Amino acid sequence: MFLEPGFLGTRALFFMDMVTLYFAILPFLLGLSIRQAVVGNITLHFRSQMVILLLTIIMVVIFELGVRISGGFIEYIKFSSISYDFFLIYLAVHIFVALMSVGGWIYLIITSYKTYTKFGRDGMKQHRRMGKWIFASLTLTSLMGCSIYLFLFVG
Repeated sequence: MFLEPGFLGTRALFFMDMVTLYFAILPFLLGLSIRQAVVGNITLHFRSQMVILLLTIIMVVIFELGVRISGGFIEYIKFSSISYDFFLIYLAVHIFVALMSVGGWIYLIITSYKTYTKFGRDGMKQHRRMGKWIFASLTLTSLMGCSIYLFLFVG
């Protein structure tokens, strides 16, 4: 099923369409979760962050397995009009930003949970500041991932 043709009308396989669609909506899911914290529903904010993080990790695993099973980076770049060197640098930056973003996100969840259980909302000022950076970096990662999809499978 995952290696069947995709549903977005491009050359991409099903798994690639599914993962790209998820990352296209990820910033909106994060925004909805953040909104819960803003209106004071901290429990729903925490739970939704955990679910979104878990879904994100699952999508990354599906993506990584799918890419390897279907021939890897070299196979996909063959059909792209984008320069190999440019794409390789762009991909390296994307992977770096993604790793830092998810690492920061996990750190933020763990440290914020500990802070919240000790101090309640009063201890969350640093959480809000770091949360804005994590949201921005996850959004950038999503945009870069979606643009990689466009580079490889559209046109």
